[in-house]
Amino acid sequence: MLRDRLNDEMKQAMKARDEIRLSVIRLIRSSVKNREIELRHELTDGEITEVLSTLVKQRRESIRMFGEAGRTDLVEKEEKELAVLLTFLPQQLSREEVEALVVQAIADSGAQGPKDMGKVMKAIMPHVTGRADGSLVSVVVKEKLA
Repeated sequence: MLRDRLNDEMKQAMKARDEIRLSVIRLIRSSVKNREIELRHELTDGEITEVLSTLVKQRRESIRMFGEAGRTDLVEKEEKELAVLLTFLPQQLSREEVEALVVQAIADSGAQGPKDMGKVMKAIMPHVTGRADGSLVSVVVKEKLA
């Protein structure tokens, strides 16, 4: 279903001559295809979402690094690409929603303190992949376990 949406959006971007959107969609399709070759099977929507999450994480890191280097031209380009990528991900969770999920994961896993962070992260990540930034989840888990 997500694959079909990517194909449709690519056609629309071609017709509209939207170069940035078209290049980002091509990047997504290429990354998905590479992952399929690596795994030797067609990706599910969940696996495509994981690929998208990786691309979003890369863009955010690039924005941070280019910002530190004072390259505003590259920051703008990466931000535009990030905006396109985010349109293909599910609605992002707010911090409050992440906190509620973390509290539930801590209760379900029986975590007692900071040493159980890995157990909590393992329990919560399948529920938030593509819907929340992993670094935000990590920070919230640390806060709740401290």
